[in-house]
Amino acid sequence: MDTVLITGSCGLIGSQAVEFFAAKGFRVVGIDNDFRSYFFGPEASTQWMKDELQKKIKHYEHKNIDIRHQDGLEPVFKQYGKDCKLIIHTAAQPSHDWAAREPLTDFSINATATLILLELTRRYCPQAVFIFTSTNKVYGDRPNDLPLKETPTRWELDKTHPYFEGIDEKMSIDQSKHSLFGASKASADILVQEYGRYFGMKTVCFRGGCLTGPKHSGAMLHGFLSYLMKCCMTGQEYTIYGYKGKQVRDNIHSQDLVNAFYHYYQNPRAGEVYNIGGGRMNNCSMLEAIALCEKITGKKLKYTCVNEARSGDHIWYISNLKKFSGHYPHWKQAYSLEQTLAEIYEMNVSRWTGTK
Repeated sequence: MDTVLITGSCGLIGSQAVEFFAAKGFRVVGIDNDFRSYFFGPEASTQWMKDELQKKIKHYEHKNIDIRHQDGLEPVFKQYGKDCKLIIHTAAQPSHDWAAREPLTDFSINATATLILLELTRRYCPQAVFIFTSTNKVYGDRPNDLPLKETPTRWELDKTHPYFEGIDEKMSIDQSKHSLFGASKASADILVQEYGRYFGMKTVCFRGGCLTGPKHSGAMLHGFLSYLMKCCMTGQEYTIYGYKGKQVRDNIHSQDLVNAFYHYYQNPRAGEVYNIGGGRMNNCSMLEAIALCEKITGKKLKYTCVNEARSGDHIWYISNLKKFSGHYPHWKQAYSLEQTLAEIYEMNVSRWTGTK
């Protein structure tokens, strides 16, 4: 039976990939040890998603393994390598701020574990497609050098600027402040490219904008829209860091991202890199996102805005999707930003508020 191996299988993108590829007839082997609860506390635990997947997905096999440990991973590759057609690597330490607390832990998860997974793939299933969820943070704070203008609700580029439609893959990742998280992910990103270019493996880096959707276990340090909606629903106070709440992010629904993975899987290109996110279709500032959450919930959000921004954080980031869309013209985003937020609200009312 064709097998897909998914790391971080109970996280936002991992769990969406489990459901997507199980529906395509794959046996799904998920690797997740709920380290997210170590990063962000019990409220960010993915145990609820593990329980849901095991109940719902017939051909789902869960492995509680720390991806930093080759001795734990190798038996999985030995067992399933012959049938493994696809590896989707979504497991990560995903927060700027948390990375600075434990730099060695962050690097071991984001960079060293990626190298272990690449090498095991090369040994046991070299023909498999290897998809890595990278990040726009590999560009560091270089996007902040763009000539942004302040408007009433957002920072924005002039429509005549070459990057108005979004930042493309030609932007340099060098000589900028990345945060330690951005540096560890950039290290992994380059490794994934190198295994494609040096060994001819079918590897790809998807440099994501804000990845979102109803399956996110949002927390203060990670999961922008999910955590924002949760605060609006529960009355918890939200803190905006810097830029007057006018910082802009593009947001892509997890289903649309996993569908992009599938398009790549069907026609892979070795050592490829794609910027992927909501693009010009789906982006918002913090203030604009708050207004949408308030509209959907019918509640006012309690929030404060502090002057100090997170170190290395972007003022404005929108992904240019032209390269991926050019290679895979049949891929389209199915979800608008408002549809995504409404789904986050509707699917989490009971879990977050205890009401139906």
